[in-house]
Amino acid sequence: MRDERRALIALALPLAAQQVGNQLMGLVDAGMLGRYSDAALAGAGLGNNLLFAITSLGMGIVMGMDTVVPQALGGGRIADARRAVGAGIRLAVLVGLISTLLVFGTPLLMDIVGVDADVLHETRAYVYLRAIGIVPFLITIALRSYLAAHHRTRPLVVAVIVGNIVNAALDYLFIFSWGLGVIGAALATTLVQVITVVLYLAAARRLYEDPAPASTTADLREVLRYGGPVGGQIFAEVGIFGVATVIAAHLGELDAAAHSIALSIASFTFSFALGVAAATSVRVGHAVGAGDLSLARARGLQGIRLGLIVMACFAAAFLAIPATIARAFSNDAPVIVATVPLLHIAALFQLSDGTQAIGAGALRGLGRTGATLWANLVGHYAFALPLIFILGFSCGLGIVGVWWALSAGLTATGVYLVILFIQLTRQK
Repeated sequence: MRDERRALIALALPLAAQQVGNQLMGLVDAGMLGRYSDAALAGAGLGNNLLFAITSLGMGIVMGMDTVVPQALGGGRIADARRAVGAGIRLAVLVGLISTLLVFGTPLLMDIVGVDADVLHETRAYVYLRAIGIVPFLITIALRSYLAAHHRTRPLVVAVIVGNIVNAALDYLFIFSWGLGVIGAALATTLVQVITVVLYLAAARRLYEDPAPASTTADLREVLRYGGPVGGQIFAEVGIFGVATVIAAHLGELDAAAHSIALSIASFTFSFALGVAAATSVRVGHAVGAGDLSLARARGLQGIRLGLIVMACFAAAFLAIPATIARAFSNDAPVIVATVPLLHIAALFQLSDGTQAIGAGALRGLGRTGATLWANLVGHYAFALPLIFILGFSCGLGIVGVWWALSAGLTATGVYLVILFIQLTRQK
C-alpha cells in the first residue's frame, strides 16, 4: 500500500499542478481586472461562469475517456486506447462548435434577469472573444485524459507553465498598456488555449512511433456512453454556481464582485482536488481494466483520504487570513469586507467539495458515471436550489445565504458519492 500511495501522489502532483496552473491564469485575470475596474471584474466573472457552464457538458462528454482509456490500458488493449483519443477529439470539435453558438446567446439571458448595465456591457465583450477558444479547450481535455492515462504528465506541466507566462504578459499588455480591459483578458486567454492544444498534440504524437488507428463510430459511442453522464454531472455542479453568479449580479455590483473573488479563490483551491480526482480515476480505471476490484477500492479510498488532507489545509487558511487573501484581488475596502464572510463559508465546504470531486473521479474509474449525475442533480437542485431562495431572499441573508445553500448541496453530494463507491467495490 505504501507503493500504491507513492504512485498515486506521483501522478496526482503534476495533474494538480496542471489544474492549479489553469486556475492561476484565471486568478491573474481577476487580479488585474480588479485593479482596472469593479465592473470589469464582475463582468469577467459572470461571463466566465456562464461560458464554463455551457462548455461543461462538452467537457464531460470528452471526459468519458477517463474511463475508456485507463481501463483499456489496464487490460492491455493498447489499440482501443489509441482509437479512443481520436473519438475524443472528434467529439470535442462537434460539441465545441455547438457550445460556441450557445455562448453567443448568453447576453440575452443577462437582459432578461436584469443585470446591471455596466456589468452586462463587460460580460458581452468577454464572452464573445472567449467563445473562439472553446473548441481548442475541449481538444485539450481529450488529450489530457489520454496523456494522464499513460502517466505522461510532464507535457501538461510544461504547457501550463508556458501558458501562465504568456497569459500574464499579454494580460498586462492588453488590459493596461493598450487599455482593452475585459477584451484584453479574454483575448489573452484564448491565445493561450490555442498554444496549449498545439503542445498537447505534439506530446500525444510522441507516445507511439506508428500512426494511431482510425477511430470508429463504436469508439465514439463508447466515449459518449461514459462521458454523457459526466457532462451532465459537471453541468449540474457548474450550473448551480452559475445560478448563484446570476443572483449575485442581480443583488448588485458589490455582491457580484465579492462573489466573483470568493468563487475564484475557491475554484483555485478546488483545482488541487481535481488533480487528485483525475489521478484517482486513472489508478482506479487501470485496476478495473486488470480485473482487480479490491485494488480499485484501495486506490479510490487512498485518493479520497489524500484529498481530505489537502483541502483541510486550505480550509484553515480561509479561516485564518480571509481578508489578506481577498486583498490580493481588490483594493476596494467594501469589496474586501463583503468577501470575508464568503471565504469563511468556503472554508467549511472545502472538505465536502474535495470529497465529492474525488468520489466522482473514483466512480469514473469504475465506469459508474451515471450515479454521479443523479447525485449532483439531487444534491444541487432538489436540495441546494430551494435553500438558495429561502436563505438568500426569504431569510434576507443575501449572498451569504446563497453560499450557505451551496455548501449544503456540496456536502450532501460528497457524502453520498463516497458511500456509493464503498458499496460498489465491496467484495461479495
